[in-house]
Amino acid sequence: MPEAESGTSRAAQGCPACRRGGRRGVIIGRVRRNPSTVVVLAGRPSEQVLAALGRSLNVVLVRPEPVPASGGAGSAGIDAIGIEGAAGALRRAAGISAAYVLVAADPLREVAAAWQAMWQVSAEPQRSDEFELRAAEAMGAWRAKRFELPDYYLVLADEGATGRAGAPGAPGAPGVSGASAASGAGEGGADFYLGPLRAVRPNRVAVAAGASPAAQADALLDELGSLRHGPWWPPLDEVLRTARGFYPGALAESPAAGRASLLS
Repeated sequence: MPEAESGTSRAAQGCPACRRGGRRGVIIGRVRRNPSTVVVLAGRPSEQVLAALGRSLNVVLVRPEPVPASGGAGSAGIDAIGIEGAAGALRRAAGISAAYVLVAADPLREVAAAWQAMWQVSAEPQRSDEFELRAAEAMGAWRAKRFELPDYYLVLADEGATGRAGAPGAPGAPGVSGASAASGAGEGGADFYLGPLRAVRPNRVAVAAGASPAAQADALLDELGSLRHGPWWPPLDEVLRTARGFYPGALAESPAAGRASLLS
């Protein structure tokens, strides 16, 4: 897919927050040459949240193709989608003409899970090997042009979580602030999306939270209308290099915040 470009602003009717009376009503310009703003929905939204998003005007929800469950009965869950399933969903999203296309799959999902596992208290040294394996898989798919990063990542955070970057209690979250949260760690644990990924391109990772499925869907739609334009993603190897050197416990004020490496 082509990289980002500047362009004219979307019409006001294409902005969910403007249409629904959302908070800032910022209208973003076109950032890619495909017909839509493609946003990966990170986290684990419930089926109720996804259904509410799919009913919204000017928003198209793209789900990955179902993966048959072992034994042939039904289909497997989101954990079985893998890079290829997520990459396929992103490719389909790129051809959809709509104001916003939300993709309920991420080719970096396994990379994110492996990175977060490294920072668990009980993590063993082998956890870094798992991260490197998943990073190599993602790099191979990216270099083969099977996927490109989306325009934005929109993270559905737990409203009760505190201390994670971008989550409630963190800079950039609705109505709250907190220095330690900018590091990507806290009581809720390390978060790949709100830590190293957001550190690479702060304007391309947004966060929303809500106490109920309806509130979560409303928060996600409001956040779509508040997305900020900014530089396009760097090459994926730079994103992964940042993840290797990102320390979730670093304080935001420190010049060396996020630069201690678990893999060194």
